[in-house]
Amino acid sequence: MSNHFSAAYLKFPGDDARLDLTDLYVFPTPGAPGRTMRTTLIIDVNPFTTGLSATAPFLMSPDFHPDAVYRINIDSDGDNQADAAFSAVFTDAEGGRQVGTVSYAIGDDARRMEPAGEVIASAVPAGFDAAAHPVQAGECELFMRVRSDPFFADAEGALHGLDWTGEDSFAGKDVQCIALQVPDDMLGPDPAISVWATVSVRHDGTLVQVDRGGNPFINPDYAKDRCNAGHPADDVATYLQPWSRLLQENGYPAAEATEAAASVLPDVLHYDRDRPAAYPDDRSLTDDVFSARMSFLTHGEVTSDGPSPHDDMLTEFPYLRPPHR
Repeated sequence: MSNHFSAAYLKFPGDDARLDLTDLYVFPTPGAPGRTMRTTLIIDVNPFTTGLSATAPFLMSPDFHPDAVYRINIDSDGDNQADAAFSAVFTDAEGGRQVGTVSYAIGDDARRMEPAGEVIASAVPAGFDAAAHPVQAGECELFMRVRSDPFFADAEGALHGLDWTGEDSFAGKDVQCIALQVPDDMLGPDPAISVWATVSVRHDGTLVQVDRGGNPFINPDYAKDRCNAGHPADDVATYLQPWSRLLQENGYPAAEATEAAASVLPDVLHYDRDRPAAYPDDRSLTDDVFSARMSFLTHGEVTSDGPSPHDDMLTEFPYLRPPHR
């Protein structure tokens, strides 16, 4: 359930911000020749990378977790199983700087938790560097650094009974960004795909999934950690009835609540290259997905939380502006 502080009770998965998946973005690459030529995929992790207090300095680190696997999963045949996957892992290089390795897997390799398939880039610099540039990796472009968080929402208002403050809780904040620009044929033959991101970390030598998400979800605390460790193929069976009940409590008639819950399950981001680019058929950096989710949850009673898209986006890849600090 992609979200800032996505573990239960506003915590980070594993109590480590580097494992916290904040957002997934998938959209047609601007300026690409044709609607079906190239796609941009971005996952952000480590919310408030440079904005946490000195009482928790390890959470302020601009590093990726060295024991984690950050993955973008692509389902191209509608069975909610990965048919292709991009995986990123990170190690410390000489001089203490961190570097990343990105793998691309298809078929059975794409469904393994461990990175598998073809290594498309290695020793890619990662860290806090405002002057960083993308790296060419064959037909792909990669970027893995701290950047400005593009997400915008009135989180304080959402946490206090939808009493909106009008303030953007994420303005001026930074995240760790993993961005790719890839040829569309790496995503599968069908123009309509489903995408979700996962973060896994090693515990006693075993890789354990601790976060995942396709859309910004707002789950009750009792369901968050279970959902983070789950899989899209199980979402309908696990969450259809609980979500239907939740929507009924928020003003939906019973039959409509079940239909509405089914429309957002499983938790994957849909991307259709044959349809106009607009959420929920993709997600760009300026889509107001928080307002869309608030409207969905409240049966249309709340149409906006107030904040507008950030106006500091770049016109070139990776599109997120340099970090604030």
